[in-house]
Formats: sequence, structure tokens, C-alpha cells
Amino acid sequence: MLEILKAILFGIVEGITEWLPISSTGHMILLDEIIKLDVSEEFYSMFQVVIQLGAILAVVLIFWNQIWPFGKKNNQAPLAKSGIGAWIKTDIFVLWFHILVSCVPAAVVGLLWDDVFEALFYNYTTVAIMLIIFGVAFIVVENMKSGHNAKINAVADITYTTAFLIGMFQLIAAIFPGTSRSGATIVGALLIGVSRTVAAEYTFYLAIPVMFGASLLKILKFGFSFTGMEAAILLVGMVVAFAVSMFVIKFLMSYIKKHDFKVFGWYRIILGIIVLACGIAGLIG
Repeated sequence: MLEILKAILFGIVEGITEWLPISSTGHMILLDEIIKLDVSEEFYSMFQVVIQLGAILAVVLIFWNQIWPFGKKNNQAPLAKSGIGAWIKTDIFVLWFHILVSCVPAAVVGLLWDDVFEALFYNYTTVAIMLIIFGVAFIVVENMKSGHNAKINAVADITYTTAFLIGMFQLIAAIFPGTSRSGATIVGALLIGVSRTVAAEYTFYLAIPVMFGASLLKILKFGFSFTGMEAAILLVGMVVAFAVSMFVIKFLMSYIKKHDFKVFGWYRIILGIIVLACGIAGLIG
């Protein structure tokens, strides 16, 4: 029962931090320093990635109409006026092509060097440093963009070049925990002229193939020989992450319509400093 309660806590943290630009992986690493699951190191390495599937299912459910490329209803750009083509939404297919382009840099690097980066950088020091660096980046970028109109105000306006550039920023998060995948892509998108709401929405879409791919790799490496307790821990974590994500995604989309991202930048800086201080004091690490 204690491990199930821990899994619930991990699911809550994942559901909150996956979508707010404050680093879910960083928070999961820090939580593991404080509250350790009584599981093998191999299972935990898989768990902290696969638990994200619950969060991803929330995105799929909330944005289903914007990401499902088939159907006659609300088909603004059908492939043809009649027949099978009338069921194909070409604008959504183009969106998915853009998303795939954004995924290429992180996918290539992750496939080749995922284990190396995990061994080198998955520690509290890296998390703290990247929390602070991208916290400062959010504040600086928001100050730079203050009073300037965004060039891209709809997801449909994102080009292949823009998609690739956003993917390059996502690559930073794939290497350094504490960066935040959503944080890196949002900062990158803002820098190249994407509006806050479009940057956040595109980041949600981009998470779908990235997290499904990462989860599949982790499961294949771990294998499917779960114990009953391991299966329960993973399932509970995913379900809780899904439920919390449903609320957090809607909150963030509502929040950024009236506010900027500076508050998340300050949160990251303060948390990063606290983490470094705790490490120096020997409380974590």
C-alpha cells in the first residue's frame, strides 16, 4: 500500500510538471531523491518515462478534434470533394508532417545516446543548473518580446523551417534533465516569433510522438516481465498523471491567454537555487 501511495504522488507530480514549463523529469529526479520507490533501478528508469503515457492520453482526449486527420465533420481542407478523399483532413496531415520534422533531432540523438546522457546528466546538479538557465531564459525572452506582435498566431502558420527550429530546442531537453521539454520548445518558439498560445498548443501536440516513442523504447529495453506490484505501480502512476493532466492542460491554456511565462521562470530559478543549496548541504545527492 505504501508503494501505491508513492505511485500516486509520482503521478501527481508528473501530471503537473509535464505541461507547465518547469521540467517533469527534473521534478521526478528530485522526488526520487526524497521519496524512493521500493523497486529495481531498471524498473524505475522505465517508470519515470512510461508514466508520461498517462499525461499524453490527456492531450489526445482534449485535442482530439485538432489532431485526428479523418472525418467529414469540420473538414476545412478535404483531399477531395467526394469519395474517400472527403474523409481526409489535409491540414491536419500537414500538421503531423510538421510535428515529425520537429521530432527528428531529438529522435536521432535519443536513439544513439540516450543511455549515455542518462548516465552523465541525470543528477540533481544538472537539474538545478538547467532549471536556473531556462528560468532566466523565460524572463529574458518575455522581456524581449514585450510589446511586439507575434509573427505566427495559428498552428497552421507554422512552416517546416519553424518546425525544425523548434525541434532543435527540444533537443536540448532530450540531453539535459531540468531543461523541460515544454520549456525548451516554448522558449524556442517565442524566440522565432510564435505566439504564447500557439507555442503551448504545438508543444502539446509535439509531446505525443515524442513520449510514445520514448515510452516504447523504455518498455522494450525493460521487457514485459512485470511483477504484480510493478504493474500496479505503473498503472496507478499513469492513471493519476492522466487525471491531473486533464486539469493542468486546461489551466495553462487559459492562463497564458492573459499572462506571460515569467512566473514559471522565477519558479525555476528559486527551485534551482534551493536544489543546489540542498546538494551542497548534503541533503540530496
